[in-house]
Amino acid sequence: MNKVRVLIVDDSRTMRSLIAAALLRDPEIEVVGQAADPLEAREAMKALDPDVVTLDVEMPNMSGIEFLEKVMRLRPTPVIMVSNLTSRGTDETIKALEIGAFDCVAKPAPGEIEMFADLPLKVKTAGRARLSIANGKTRKPNADAVNGRVKNDYRCDDRIVAIGASTGGVEALLAVLSRFPKNCPPTVITQHMPATFTKSFADRLDRVCEPRVSEATHGAPLMPGQIYLAPGGANHLEVLTGKAGLTCCLKPTDLVNGHRPSVDVLFHSVAAMVGAAAVGVILTGMGRDGAEGLKAMRQAGASTIGQNEATSLVYGMPKVAFERGGVEKQVPLNKIGDEILSLTTRKEEGGRSCQRRLLSEH
Repeated sequence: MNKVRVLIVDDSRTMRSLIAAALLRDPEIEVVGQAADPLEAREAMKALDPDVVTLDVEMPNMSGIEFLEKVMRLRPTPVIMVSNLTSRGTDETIKALEIGAFDCVAKPAPGEIEMFADLPLKVKTAGRARLSIANGKTRKPNADAVNGRVKNDYRCDDRIVAIGASTGGVEALLAVLSRFPKNCPPTVITQHMPATFTKSFADRLDRVCEPRVSEATHGAPLMPGQIYLAPGGANHLEVLTGKAGLTCCLKPTDLVNGHRPSVDVLFHSVAAMVGAAAVGVILTGMGRDGAEGLKAMRQAGASTIGQNEATSLVYGMPKVAFERGGVEKQVPLNKIGDEILSLTTRKEEGGRSCQRRLLSEH
């Protein structure tokens, strides 16, 4: 197997050494060059033609964002952003993922023992996806799709929506949620993302989407017009039902499928607590997280959607979910938002909505 060839771009010599050391632990990766700023990186990319670039967010001469825009326009290459754990760093990283960066990692905190533990796997996945990047599969969402495009006459039937995503999920979620009207179905989302980035991502979604988007908090009620994003790092997001209705539940339990929060944990809770009064959606991402949970949702009577291969940056999670029988319908990314709305449009049943009827039976 050919090694994945990586160019490291960071203005810190120490950080370049740490990244190189983490990557070289994997025999399937080769570090072909290093650059201290985007100007050096530009020449190195021409000379070395790397499969993947790791790119610092904040650098001299030209910001990582500016350089990324040039790369995606002139020489499409998978880029993994390496960000400081600062408010500015996380905000810029979210912008980079919207522009077309493949994925992101956080720079290690002082005293962190296992530095960049997940970087080698992300680099290898990015290397395999190089052709997709070059063919323009990852694109910034169309401006028309993020402004003034929703159905004004939509009426929610009180079902809830559960969405799982990983690599490529920032663009995918923007494309889906930008179709949601202000009175959208109650929606819960698990997106694989470092802990420091989920707040910035929720804030970004809240600015560009009509519904209210926020990080989930323990006990927050699921209501129309509310979208909750699982906080990264310490907890899994689940859905619970009680006398007050459906609420978010944050649980600090073990990793599942190597993740916390895990899509499987969210989907299994929805299957158990809500059953048929739900829609499950699995979007682009590497690995298998969410496949068994989506299957459980479908078996419980929920409608389930998987992003199709042609529009997935990484057709991993949706593929496994489809192969294991969890996906009822595969849909292109640009049609998933409308498909969700179609499935959750109010259909009166003797004055009671579908969800209220099902919850009363629990």
